[in-house]
Amino acid sequence: MASRLYTWGRWAVRRRGRVLAVWLLMLAVVGGLGITLHGKVSTEFSVPGIESQKAQDLLKEKFPAAAGGVARVVFAAPEGDTLRGSEAEAALTGSLKKASEVPGVVNVSDPARTGTLSRDGRIGYSDVMFRQPADSVPQTSKDALADAMDQARDAGLEVEFGGSAMQPQTEVGGPAEIVGVVIAFAVLALALGSLIAAGLPLVTAVVGVAIGVLGVQFVSRFVEMTSTATVLALMIGLAVGIDYALFILSRHREQLADPDMDVEDSIARAVATAGGAVVFAGATVIIALSALAVTGIPFLTIMGLAAAVTVLLAVLIAISLVPAVLGMLGKRLRPRPRRSERAPGTWALGWARLVTGKPVIVLLVGVVGLLALALPARDLRLGLPGYASQPVESTQHKSYDLLSEGFGVGFNATVTAVVDTSGIPAAERTGTLTRLRTSLAGDPGVAAAAKPVTNQDSSLAIVAVVPKTGPDAQATTDLVHRLRDNAPAVDKAGGTLYIAGATAAAIDVAGKLSDALPLFIAIIVILALILLTIAFRSLLVPVKAAVGFLLSVAASLGATVWVFQNGHLNGVLDIPSAGPVTSFLPVLLIGVLFGLAMDYEVFLVSRMREHYERTGSASEAIVHGVARSGRVVSAAALIMVAVFGGFVFNHDPIIKSIGFALSFGVLVDAFVVRMTLVPAAMALIGRRAWGLPGWLDRVTPDVDIEGAKLPPRAPAGQEDEHRETVGAPGSH
Repeated sequence: MASRLYTWGRWAVRRRGRVLAVWLLMLAVVGGLGITLHGKVSTEFSVPGIESQKAQDLLKEKFPAAAGGVARVVFAAPEGDTLRGSEAEAALTGSLKKASEVPGVVNVSDPARTGTLSRDGRIGYSDVMFRQPADSVPQTSKDALADAMDQARDAGLEVEFGGSAMQPQTEVGGPAEIVGVVIAFAVLALALGSLIAAGLPLVTAVVGVAIGVLGVQFVSRFVEMTSTATVLALMIGLAVGIDYALFILSRHREQLADPDMDVEDSIARAVATAGGAVVFAGATVIIALSALAVTGIPFLTIMGLAAAVTVLLAVLIAISLVPAVLGMLGKRLRPRPRRSERAPGTWALGWARLVTGKPVIVLLVGVVGLLALALPARDLRLGLPGYASQPVESTQHKSYDLLSEGFGVGFNATVTAVVDTSGIPAAERTGTLTRLRTSLAGDPGVAAAAKPVTNQDSSLAIVAVVPKTGPDAQATTDLVHRLRDNAPAVDKAGGTLYIAGATAAAIDVAGKLSDALPLFIAIIVILALILLTIAFRSLLVPVKAAVGFLLSVAASLGATVWVFQNGHLNGVLDIPSAGPVTSFLPVLLIGVLFGLAMDYEVFLVSRMREHYERTGSASEAIVHGVARSGRVVSAAALIMVAVFGGFVFNHDPIIKSIGFALSFGVLVDAFVVRMTLVPAAMALIGRRAWGLPGWLDRVTPDVDIEGAKLPPRAPAGQEDEHRETVGAPGSH
């Protein structure tokens, strides 16, 4: 592989104008398509086959009036006043009349008639039902609904909005994310000692991310995807794009420190060695993200594929656009003599000697520390964030608080019992529904069960059930399972019972993902063992890498539970309320962190193996590998942490938790596992790290990511000689 990449790198340098033109043309074409022909993204996380989704599909088919999006308008009178006064009632009547005229609205409930007022009369709500599904309600209709409430506001009433149709849109590219990029630039400038060199990875990464994200937006025209998919593609694409370019650029500048090194040959060698590590590491990220498809959950599959395509673009840019730009910059990237005279990786060299000097103690302290961080993960609870997790100043959060105040904490957790009565004899339907309602209301966790509401032909009925506990409480999850225990009685009568609604759907999605987690972890670990065995022709190195990866994941999950579920650091991170961890975060964290962990593993250990191949000294190889790559791995990790950390301050609770988990996971994996535990473990393993059993050695392909088979180095000024021996890609 190194020989082919070497040839490719020289070709990219010599055809740099064409390479640059191709990428700019691709950016223009994909950008134009993404901007002008983009589709709409969904805010719903539906999973085919789960009970709540079956009920929703049934409602769309037989009871469309109950399946449309609902905007719940919450009214609150000033303290000490009520909504029953003549002025308040007139204002409500006028506003609700205007709401009924909003395009797409099919029904508006009147709190005075439906009795949806709190006991003290201060808080009430009206359900505005739309013809379209919740994620299809146009923003113009939402804006018109907000404007329709002006009369109520003028009367001194507080008006807030909730309901399925009022899901907030995920923000992309806010100030916090920009701060992350600025920090990444500062890290690059410090690591490379050059503003020009620091700007190159950012520019090339932005090109790749722009193509990837705009391409995802264009594809959303044909494939349903969530808004989180675009943000994840941006988050991961930007991080790996900067890191991959940094790996190649730093190797190139390290070689240019030798004044006799030819620029073109140096670029080609950087692509062959560091670029080989990039290709291999990038392949692991792509495969890991694509493996999200094994969960059998469409929105997660699309999310993983969108991010995987962006990573693929980052790899292609790293081995084509980056060498082309390096060729354009030429000798301007050569380090100053005063920098090249200093011993490379001074601090990394000292660190390597420290951790390899007492490997047993280092391993013991490191592993115990990571396990301590992982302890909170024992209480991991999964769910989907509700309106309580939205920013405190948002209308969704305010409506949640008002409804809890006026009707109890369980009101926001209302579930719907959907009964298919088509198989029940007509004469027995009323009795069956009455008995079901009595049974549901009799559960100790139920605050109230409404009267059954049927569709026109009475083939489908719904019963609203209000729990006593909130949507994020474990007691509510237990209640949903108990309510489903009523299904046999309904089945016996000839009907079918489903427990649905947003709360039930969140519980079902969490259960589905929990079931898929063991298989996904097994696939990832096996994948790591296979790929690293091929890369390093070793058995012990892959096993050590897989164990370190599992420790990183456990520590990251533990920290995420401690912060988001247990409620620590809420003020610092602007987290409105504690709640379950986003249901798909563990699967996503495992997939993404696996790929990123392998980035650092490949880059770090490949330098060790490269030195071992030349000298045969296992102990020197460890110290040399850390000394040579420590600064780059540290800079790359800090860049990842900065980019992911910027998303921690995104207002979307899902993006916030993903950003935190990934930034913490990368921090732990890079500095504790790869830079500390890996060299300590390698010191204990010694020469045995670089061996394979004979039978396995014969069947394992030799990919040569260390560049052992590259031609001799070309002195500066001898490009013509190489141009005769090395022509176009494929000559090696």
